[in-house]
Amino acid sequence: MTADILRGVMPKPPSAYVQAIRNNGLTIYDPIEVGDPQFWIPTPELETLISNGLCGFPVPYPQRTRSKVVKTRVCQVLGYPVPVSFKKTKPRFPGQCFDTYVQNSDNLQIWNEEIAPTRRYVIFGVSNKDIITGVKVMTGEEVALLDRTGTLTKKYQAQIIPGPETAVLLTEHDTDNLRDALGQGNAFVQTLLQSPIEHPTTEFLLPITEIFNRLRNLVGVQFADTGHDQRNRGAGIHRLVCQRLGYSDYRDDGRLPDVRNQLLEIKLQTSPTIDLGLVRPNSTEPLDTPKLNGRRIRHCDVRYAVFYATTDGSLVSITHLYLTTGESFFTHFRQFQGKVVNAKLQIPLPRGFFG
Repeated sequence: MTADILRGVMPKPPSAYVQAIRNNGLTIYDPIEVGDPQFWIPTPELETLISNGLCGFPVPYPQRTRSKVVKTRVCQVLGYPVPVSFKKTKPRFPGQCFDTYVQNSDNLQIWNEEIAPTRRYVIFGVSNKDIITGVKVMTGEEVALLDRTGTLTKKYQAQIIPGPETAVLLTEHDTDNLRDALGQGNAFVQTLLQSPIEHPTTEFLLPITEIFNRLRNLVGVQFADTGHDQRNRGAGIHRLVCQRLGYSDYRDDGRLPDVRNQLLEIKLQTSPTIDLGLVRPNSTEPLDTPKLNGRRIRHCDVRYAVFYATTDGSLVSITHLYLTTGESFFTHFRQFQGKVVNAKLQIPLPRGFFG
């Protein structure tokens, strides 16, 4: 908070969204544009509000009644009037684009529909004493990453074939949309005072050329190989990227993009196949982040840092860096096609999922 005050930027408290919704008499069915600075509640803030309002809340009811009670409480927490009856819309909360799932087991069950990549999934953990003990809010793309059973097939993959150049800026400019959103004439300070997981601001968002200049020297760097789990290795490169960009700390909340504050997604590859999840990098769907300089940010505006590396089982050695925009991603990396997911889905929730 001190750093925010020093640079003249105060984060918007989650309660401000609630008050705006309440003051304007919105219902859960009133459409809200993603990124609307007044009414759209970004995912981190949405999780905070619902967690604060429902953790410790008793739900000693049969499943169907429990679901209605939880939805009613969510309306109250977010500043919405409770409807006389909840319509069978998809999703159930169309205005904020989310569904609710109340879990007694460690399996997330999604019935009779595909995972929607940009929909939010509000997942409640319930104890054996019928008390809500935890809340997680995730996009469909993030939910898909939880699957370790092969139930889900990632829709999109691409191939990387490293060439002789070891550090390549594949796209020399950000998308036109993001260039319009960037602040003009900013001095690019070496120490970034914001957190890597804060929403981006025009004052401190670096252009793609500056990001490349800060990351290119990671080629040749080694770090400890923490095992075959690509997520653990990814944490190692994520930490190095935060350091090189100029952050004083390393933060990762598991949301996309990895470094939200710079709209930067990080891919570490020890094999040629790049897993991209349910949303194509060049998608023009809106990203769940507030508008920048009045511009709505899209998935294709995200920057992708693709690191290629080798490992001997003890050390991961970075051999290549490629940086591009999502918009141009498939210009440089060949796309594979995957299967469409359509079934009753049961996704195991990992140990410690609710923190």
